[in-house]
Amino acid sequence: MSETRIQETEKPEFYLTEEHHPEGSTMLGFWLYLMSDCLIFAVLFATHGVLGRSYAAGPSPADLFDLPLVAINTAMLLLSSITYGFAMLQMERNAKAETLFWLGVTGLFGAAFLGLELYEFYHLIHEGAGPTRSAFLSSFFTLVGTHGLHVTFGIVWLITLMVQVSMHGLIAENKRRLMCLSMFWHFLDVVWIGVFSFVYLIGYLG
Repeated sequence: MSETRIQETEKPEFYLTEEHHPEGSTMLGFWLYLMSDCLIFAVLFATHGVLGRSYAAGPSPADLFDLPLVAINTAMLLLSSITYGFAMLQMERNAKAETLFWLGVTGLFGAAFLGLELYEFYHLIHEGAGPTRSAFLSSFFTLVGTHGLHVTFGIVWLITLMVQVSMHGLIAENKRRLMCLSMFWHFLDVVWIGVFSFVYLIGYLG
């Protein structure tokens, strides 16, 4: 009888006081997200592989692509990956100011990459080589544009994390978020190397 009364007077718990996320679950979940992104880009690369020579009597890659400009753009993104690596090294040292500095440099390189890509798109459309001109250009704009959107989201994420680090410092949660963004940023570099090689170089020389 007394045990029943004790059970009736106990207050129910509506939240957990202990850590409810298994250690490493965030990184595992982010790896799964990156794998799904790999599938998206694989489909876009395959589509471009099929449609990449369907010019519809229009301009070919050799007529359109400015390889020196694309090479400079590639350098911007690769340099941003290096500077993000510097930011991660400073994060491991718990050097907040230095981490923010290299994150800022990374964001500037990313913004330069986007600016050059938008300039290229504007130039192509101005020349009458928009995404509706041919199947080749449709696949080109879709693949390169999708990558550009990812870089845009990455920059927004980067700025958000810089604000978080400025406000709360290099706490464990911010370090974990910076690690996830690092994986995402390097992933975009790998994808762009594929774009540069498969779309620009092979398209221009082939």
